[in-house]
Amino acid sequence: MYIEVILPAPLADTYTYFVPPEMESQIAPGMLVEVEFGKNKHYSALVSYIRQVPPESILGIKPVLAVETDYPVVRRPQVRFWEWLSQYYLCKLGSVYSAALPSGLRSDSTVSYTAKKETFVRFAPGITMENAFQSVKRSPKQEELLLSFVRYSPTGKGEIAKKELLAKSQANAAVLNGLAEKGILCLFEKEISRLHTYSHEVCKLNTLNPFQQQAHNEITGLLKEKDVCLLYGVTSAGKTEIYTHLIQKVIEQGRQVLFLLPEIALTAQITGRLQKFFGNQMGVYHSKINDREKVEIWNNLLGDSPYKIILGVRSSIFLPFRDLGLVIVDEEHEPGYKQQDPAPRYHARNAAIVLAKMHGAKVVLGSATPSIESYFNAQTGKYGLVRLEKRFEETALPSIMPVDVKELRRKKQMKTLFSPLLTTKIQETLDRGEQVLLFHNRRGFSPTLSCKICDWTPKCKYCDISLTYHKYSNRLTCHYCGRTQKLPESCPECGNADLKAMGFGTEKVEEEIKALFPGIAVDRMDADTTRQKKSSEDIIKRFEDGKTQLLIGTQMISKGLDFGKVSLVGILSADSLMNFPDFRAYERAYQLMSQVAGRAGRRKTQGEVILQTSHPEHLLIQSVLAHDFESMYETQMEERQLFRYPPLFRLIYINLKHRNEEVLRNAADYLGEILRNRLGDRVLGPDKPAVSRIQNRSIRRILLKIEISASLNALREALEEAQTRLQTNQEYKSIVIQYDVDPV
Repeated sequence: MYIEVILPAPLADTYTYFVPPEMESQIAPGMLVEVEFGKNKHYSALVSYIRQVPPESILGIKPVLAVETDYPVVRRPQVRFWEWLSQYYLCKLGSVYSAALPSGLRSDSTVSYTAKKETFVRFAPGITMENAFQSVKRSPKQEELLLSFVRYSPTGKGEIAKKELLAKSQANAAVLNGLAEKGILCLFEKEISRLHTYSHEVCKLNTLNPFQQQAHNEITGLLKEKDVCLLYGVTSAGKTEIYTHLIQKVIEQGRQVLFLLPEIALTAQITGRLQKFFGNQMGVYHSKINDREKVEIWNNLLGDSPYKIILGVRSSIFLPFRDLGLVIVDEEHEPGYKQQDPAPRYHARNAAIVLAKMHGAKVVLGSATPSIESYFNAQTGKYGLVRLEKRFEETALPSIMPVDVKELRRKKQMKTLFSPLLTTKIQETLDRGEQVLLFHNRRGFSPTLSCKICDWTPKCKYCDISLTYHKYSNRLTCHYCGRTQKLPESCPECGNADLKAMGFGTEKVEEEIKALFPGIAVDRMDADTTRQKKSSEDIIKRFEDGKTQLLIGTQMISKGLDFGKVSLVGILSADSLMNFPDFRAYERAYQLMSQVAGRAGRRKTQGEVILQTSHPEHLLIQSVLAHDFESMYETQMEERQLFRYPPLFRLIYINLKHRNEEVLRNAADYLGEILRNRLGDRVLGPDKPAVSRIQNRSIRRILLKIEISASLNALREALEEAQTRLQTNQEYKSIVIQYDVDPV
């Protein structure tokens, strides 16, 4: 018996192994087996399929060393999905396997799964209540503990966790052990879940208002004809309520739902809302839950009574769904759906649409500021389109007031990071007992430090990027490789001790707010303050409960969060959002500003937004002020048609990396020449990206602009052939080549 296996390494193909006769009956596709690959390297390999025909040559074929699982941990449809991901995103099948399977399932992982066990207590076999109390007459402490147990289990047939019983009775373990020695109570180990369970009563779904009901009916109607429907609903329109009704229908049909979110920070609020209606039918899956919890969720979905709903971030697309009926992609425009590193560099929204098709499921994309690609697909009839243009309870959209900070600086009226108008509005809002959100999309205290005399700025030794100053740790940090170093006492170039901070981040905003408004409760939400498992959940909870009056944050606070008492939003630097060398910069800036503005005034009263900019007359700023998505879309589509950008063309970045700058430059030029001979003017570059060195590796980039109608198979063949030609040259063999399909 021979099998083909997928190895958890960046390898393109499956590999053949021989199954010893004693293991033949134990092996099925989807199981994990231990194999040797290379010299003395052991891996948990996934059985892809059992070969019907032996290989032509059996020389060098190694045997399977052990069978690791008693049952298939991966279903055949999942492997088909992995194969599609590896082909479309131009990566190795083994890389998809590494990303997809929780490491706790594999024996070659540092964390392998072990069931969590706890000690429980019950009556010993054959003991009666009367006999039990008779035996403890002379031991008041044992009698008291026994009474506590009986209160919990009046029939005598129940069980209780040992630590819970001791806590309720306020007894110590010695008393309990005494009851066990007398043969009255029995202590035993029991497997328990690591996952949170919902213990409250499940509620009925909320009734939809007329606008929501109409949108719901339109979505249901369109999904009879189309696979994907875009729900374009203004902020605070109640899209989640519509989702709950769509979910309920799918569950009633006995099918499963995948509810995707772009950010872990959002899961806590949405979990609370959905569990109210669906209780323990729902599981939550994201990177902040540990490996053993991930394995538990994975095994639940493989079991007989699997979760009906999975709420999760992009990695949730890899879970072993049995019968997916609906995929909801909330905030579908968010770049957080795109995996950057390592491979596979997939886009979860696009991949989820393919996954749904494989299951015969439908997809609902939701956003108040749709991506240009999704809106284009809706406009051209590929997707259904449903508009929800009224906010819940018909609250007006926030009033957005631009503040010309350039003019204020010229008049010397801008003394802090906040304009006089914003400072006044913050004070008025706090005086009314309402809450404030301040948005600035840069963490840290200051993006760079600079010497006042020679203009020296600290740069990362390993990456071509300036270091960011973090005041709370008094260190300089590289936001690419994560290395940190001490703040220099003086300039290493000229010895000057006067180093000034250039620009500002959320940490500096927090410091200035505390100086201007002493005594108010302030929180900050960015990548630095949300490193711990529940930190983002805690920050949101404090703000929801009114314990925090003012919340400062990066893009984390811009999406999908619902805060009832926020009446003022401050956007501190609109220009910093627009000034990026990226064709999506204006689209992204519009989305961020509109989304964060939408957090204001979410309960009957209109909110206010103060937007600080040096260019209030800019066309994009005018679109934001007017809540005019259409004008932004039309302007961007004209540009994208002119310069051959998505959604009219497909982009692929080819990133080449090497430690030797000269070898890299020559290799990139050679690869560019090979590709141009085959693909013509679809090939641009090579050139240096904005950050051209990361972790001591120099980077060159080639950009492909490919027609949407072009054959992906033909393109893949052309790229594979070009890479093979490049790497047959001994000098270029060690060049690392990475493909990024549909970059964001």
